[in-house]
This record gives sequence, C-alpha cells and structure tokens, in this order.
Amino acid sequence: MSALTTRKATAMNRLLLWTLAAAALCVTALVHAAAPGITGPAFTLTAHDGTISQPDGQAVYSWGYGCTTAPASTLFVPAAIATTPFCNTMQIPGPTLVVTEGQTVSVTLTNALPAAAGNTSILFPGFNVTTSGGVAGLLTQEAAPAGTVTYTFTASSPGTRAYYSGTQSDLQVEMGLYGAIIVLPNGAPTNGACPTHNDAAGLNTAGTALVAGGESDFRLSPTGAAFHLKQSCYDREYLFQFSEMDPNIHLQAQAQVTARSGCTAGAAGCSLSVPTEPYHPVYFMINGRSMPDDMDTNYAAQYPHQPYNGNPHMHPGELALLRIVGQGRWQHPFHEHGNHVRILARDGNLITSSSDATQLAGPLLFTTTTTPGLAMDGIFYWTGRGLNWDAYAHHPGSADPLATLACTPDLNGYNTGTLTAVNYYEWCQDHNKPLQAAPFGDVAGGGPATLPDANLFTNGAWYGGSPYLGPNATIRATGPTGTTPPSGTIANPPGSEAGFAFMWHSHNEREITTNNIFPGGMLMMMLVDSREFVIDESL
Repeated sequence: MSALTTRKATAMNRLLLWTLAAAALCVTALVHAAAPGITGPAFTLTAHDGTISQPDGQAVYSWGYGCTTAPASTLFVPAAIATTPFCNTMQIPGPTLVVTEGQTVSVTLTNALPAAAGNTSILFPGFNVTTSGGVAGLLTQEAAPAGTVTYTFTASSPGTRAYYSGTQSDLQVEMGLYGAIIVLPNGAPTNGACPTHNDAAGLNTAGTALVAGGESDFRLSPTGAAFHLKQSCYDREYLFQFSEMDPNIHLQAQAQVTARSGCTAGAAGCSLSVPTEPYHPVYFMINGRSMPDDMDTNYAAQYPHQPYNGNPHMHPGELALLRIVGQGRWQHPFHEHGNHVRILARDGNLITSSSDATQLAGPLLFTTTTTPGLAMDGIFYWTGRGLNWDAYAHHPGSADPLATLACTPDLNGYNTGTLTAVNYYEWCQDHNKPLQAAPFGDVAGGGPATLPDANLFTNGAWYGGSPYLGPNATIRATGPTGTTPPSGTIANPPGSEAGFAFMWHSHNEREITTNNIFPGGMLMMMLVDSREFVIDESL
C-alpha cells in the first residue's frame, strides 16, 4: 500500500470512529450567545490588516473588516451577553450587521489597509445601494487608501445575506474581507403568532420559567420568527460562515506589503501583484475559526481577530434557526448530523408555494452546500425519533422517579402534553426501551441497538460514558435488565449534565483537516442537552 493510500485509509478509519461516536457521545461544555453582532442602522467600518490564528499554531497575515472605534457593549446583540464583547479594527469574518426590515442602513467604510493594497469596497448583494464619496470602481464606489466611502440602502426584506469586497475580489475576499448582514422582520407573522413560550425549557412571554432555572430569550427577532410566516418561528439561532484559505497567497501578500512599506498609494511600484492561481487552500473555517477553536467562547481573548464561534446547543424538540453563508471561492458541502435542514429562504428570498404563499416550499437538505456568496436560512430540530431506544433512560425498575415518567403521544407521536416535563417532546414509540440489557453484547443480548466498546469513544470532553440524556441517566438506566457503560470517565460526573454530540462537518474529507491534519477544519458539534440542563447563552 502506498504512503498516500495508507494516510487516506488511516484518515477514513479515524473519521469512521468519530462518526460512530457522534451517535453516542455525551457532553459537558460551556455554551455561548447565538448570532452575536452589532446593531445599526448606521455603521462605521474599517478595512485593516492583522493576523488570525489556526490550531496548528500558525498566525496568518490577513485583511478584515472591523470597527473604526470600539462600540459600546449595548450595541452588541444579544444584549445579555456576559463575556466582554469587542469589535477590533480588523476581524474575520467582519462584524455581523443586525438591522430591521424597512430601516435605511448606512455603512461608512474607511480604507486602513496598507497603501500597496490599493482601493477596497463592500458589495451588498440583494439590496439597491446608493453611494457617496470614494472613487469609481469596476463594481461599486471604492475607498482609496486612507479614504472613505458610504453605502446606503433600505433593508427591504428579512433574512441573512453576505457582504464582501467588490475590489480585486479574488485577492481581497481570500484575504478575509467578508461578513454577514441579518435583517429581522419588522412585525409578527401574518398567518398566526409564534408559540407563547420561548422554547421547551425557557421562558414564556410573561417571563415565567417553564422549568426550574428557566432560560433567557436569545433570539434576535423580537417576534420569535425569522420571516412573516409562523412556520419560521424558532427557539435558537446560529450563524455559520464557511470559508477556506490558501496561506501561500497570504504569505506573498505580506511579503509584498512589507517590501513596499511607506510607499505612496498609486505610485509606480507601490501596488501588489499577488497571483491567486493555482489555488491550494489548507485551512477551512467556520466563522473564521477551525476545529477545535470554533467551539471556544464568542469573544475569547485568545482570538482577538476571530470573535465568533461555531458551537450550537439545543434541547430536544426545539427549533434551531441556522443562518448559513458561503464565503470564499469554493463550495462547501456541510452536513448536519441528526436531521435534515428545512430551507426557509435563500439570500433573503422566502421560498413558498406558488399556489399558497403561506406554505413553505423549501427543500429538506441532507447537506447544505454553500455556494460562494450564497446565504440561506433553515430550521433544524432533534427529538430522538429514530434512535429506537429511550434516550431519557426511563426504566420501570429504577428507584429514580425521573426514570418512570409517563409518555403520552400527541397526534404526531410526541409527548407534548406538559411543557414542564423533563421528557417534553419525547418520541413515545421508544418509551421504556432499554438501549441494551448487556451493553457490550450484541442485539440478541436484549436491546434494540449495540454500542461498540466504550474505550473507542474517549474523545476528550465530548465523551461522558452514557448514551442517555440527563444528569441521572446512568442511575435511571440501572435495573433488572442491566447497566449502561461507565459514566463520568472524562468530563461528566453522573450528577451533572450529559447530552448527545452530533458531529457537524464538511462532507469533503479534506475540509475536516487543518493543514492536512485530522480532526480540524470545518467541523463542530451540535450539542443536544437534556431539559434539566439550562443552556446559558450569555457566556
């Protein structure tokens, strides 16, 4: 077997283990605010150079949009974010701009890139933009070195869209000049209101906790919907921007900028000449970070130019709004394990039936392929349906009262009668089914599913030892038919929270590496937590 074939086989074996583990991993981790950004409708941005970090230890010279001055924390959303937010003069991706439908939005851009980089600009696809100041460019008005230009447009419809440089885009977008804009609907859905409760384990509109330690509302939309249809109501939201990076281009840009330091913009010999082909990216990023950095906190001090993470959490039965943007030059086939994603809209265009505008018509996608510049909004949810075992570890023989909770199916087969129930939205067909009477045996040993040896699943903090939800999962599952695998071997003591981790990742094998080392790149975990565990997105 050749060395290349051996490396590929090894990588496939590792990926297989991770994929198997994702179905049974149990997790404990900090969780963080969803879709942070800065609110408008007036923004003052800068284009600046700096460095971003990668998990292999590299600090890569890059360009990015940022804030001309640090905004007050009240400009950041959600407002209750507990970690200290920041907006440096350069970040990747650029600041997420959060506005409301119908607002007149103005973005003033100052070009603080090195003089040799020349002009720069911002395109806002999907909006009718007028400009003032700047100099004429091929696609839009541009800011000359040390100059400014202002873009003005009306936020015409809700949804998520990309923004990026319209000047020498093959180089400037590669260097990091891109970001996202979120337009919130200016009113409630026209075909009915969203549910009165925030989510299955959160606060209702009156502020009453549905369960002990109820959660705060971190949706950006005050109506609880992403668009003007009740079918777009959601409980949590996350923004993911996918991009790739060829460090050779960045090294050449840095070398030429250094060699031309102090030159006069536009003078002979001052401009850059950086080839962008052939293109060989080795870094693949979600929100400017690669795995495992993308699961650290938003605004973590160790990533001063990469403030946004990729760390989604949810409870069973909740609706998670995914705002997905393709940046860079390649398509990225991103797969969300656990369920398909129902696409609501593309580039702010709600997809509805041609015969009934109140009915969604977007596809269910197994893989959300992100075309460069394309943005989409979709809904993801997880209920445990299809596991073929009781994910809540209900067991008639257990002394734990939480192990004997009832499951009364609604018309769709879910336990939705009591909002305060720990097993709210349990799939009742699997109620009281043990995973395996003999956990290390085969299916014939007494259960509907067989787990591999637990020693294969010791992937750091994402393994807790139990395939069940909840702090008492191991205890509740213990009884006349057997026990579960050991719990608390790594991070989760039996008395604390435990859930499922689904690996969300690019379906291009190379893109789940960092500089060809696995795991890395476009990979993160969707953490499904039991409703006993309060998901605090203020961190």
